[in-house]
Order: sequence, then structure tokens, then C-alpha cells
Amino acid sequence: METEAKPKGAEALGEDAEKGETESTSHPVAGDATTQDSNISNGDDTDDEREKVDLKIIWNKNKYDLKIPIDNTGAQLKEKIHSLTGLPPAMQKVMYKGLLPEDKTLREIKVTNGAKIMVVGSTMNDVLAVNTPKEVIQQEVKAEEEKKEPLCRQKQHRKVLDKGKPEDIMPSIKGTKERLPTVPLAGMYNKSGGKVRLTFKLEQDQLWIGTKERTEKVPMGSIKHVVSEPIEGHEDYYMIAFQLGPTEASQYWVYWVPAQFVDAIKDTVLGKWQYF
Repeated sequence: METEAKPKGAEALGEDAEKGETESTSHPVAGDATTQDSNISNGDDTDDEREKVDLKIIWNKNKYDLKIPIDNTGAQLKEKIHSLTGLPPAMQKVMYKGLLPEDKTLREIKVTNGAKIMVVGSTMNDVLAVNTPKEVIQQEVKAEEEKKEPLCRQKQHRKVLDKGKPEDIMPSIKGTKERLPTVPLAGMYNKSGGKVRLTFKLEQDQLWIGTKERTEKVPMGSIKHVVSEPIEGHEDYYMIAFQLGPTEASQYWVYWVPAQFVDAIKDTVLGKWQYF
């Protein structure tokens, strides 16, 4: 019995149909959950899914809105501020309830939604113009310090230190470093032996030096240097001088400063970006 021959065209058509069926089953359709495209990431997915906070960045009388993951560190926040303002991270002094630590996350610092972040800093050109005289002053101060006996043994300081530790002085913790408290540092003595308190007005970039008679509001940018030395026999307390002018006569001395706040005072007044 003769088999009926299929036309060549029909045979080719059948093969194409089978091939089409095979291809359709081997390739996922658009929208299929198993499609390869669903696994491709542009690198932004992680940030999009993370919890964020809205911040108000205030620098040089300008305000910027910034949305940032709450688990970003202070250092990462500085990078974001750099992209907004053009101010390099090394030149920034960032403040939120004190000087913002770079190694802690915004969550750890308890930054809340809508928080105002104060930024103080200058361009490189401005810093170079200001730093030149400061460097000279710093070198002169160090040279003088090396020649002299310990500050706490000098007559001008002994008359204050010999009064003894004030009864209402803040407690000290030797060998630790802490951020500045949210309240003024109080109960200390000044050079005349009167009580003095230090208030750090970060939003105004000012140091308020308060006595019974008056309060001096000193721009932090005008303070050339900060001298510090532990008090012999009471190394958990320091004596500190703020250099308000070009000579030693312009130093404002404060005695019985708790040791744990000394570094924070220097960082806040001079800024970590200072090179001396």
C-alpha cells in the first residue's frame, strides 16, 4: 500500500510549529515570577527598602531637605551633606544635641524624623586664610609651654587651685571621653576665683562664658587655641584656657573642668578638621 506523500510545504510548516511550541515552553513570558529580569538589581533596592528619616540640614544660612537611612553612620551623613553643599566631610562640624559622632548610626544617636542638623564649616580657601595665623600662634604657645614649669605650679594659678575643689563641681571620670552634656558645665572657677559656667550654643556656633556678673558670648571661630593640663594631685580634673586673642594675656582660664569633657570641648570649639 502506497503512503500518501506529504507536501514539502506542509512538512516544513509542521516542523516550524513544533519548534515554536518548544521555544514557547523554554522561555518565560513577561510578568512570570521566574523571569530573569526579576533578579536584576540596579543597586538602589537596598536603600529603597531601608527605614529612613527626613532631616533639615542647615549650613551657612541655607536649608536643605535630606532623606537618609536611619542606620547610616555620622560619617555617611557627612558624605550626603558634601553632595548637598559641596563642603568636604573633613571640613564639617555636624551638630545634633552636641557634636555628631562619626562612628555611631543615626538610630543610636536617636535622630528623629524632621530633626534639624546644624553644620558649621568653611571652604578650603577660607580655612587656609584663617589657619595661617592660628598655626603661628599654636607654634608659639607650644614653644612657650615647653620652656615653663607645669601650669598648675605657677603662682598665678596656684592662688586659685589652693582654694581647693569647689563643692558643687560636676563629678569627673578619669580615663574616659564623653560628649558634652546637654546642660552647661558649671561649678568651676575662673582666674579671679569666681564661679564660672560654660554653655556651648552649637546652633549659634558660640561659647557662652557666664559669671555672676555677666555672660560673654564668644564666637567659636574667634578662639585661636585651647590649652589644657591635668591638675596635679587631682588628675581627674583639668585647667583649661581659651585663647581669645594673639597673646597670653588674652587667655581665659577655667579651673576644675571634669576630665571626661576635655576632648569634647576642644573638638567642639576648634572642630575636628583643624590640623593643629
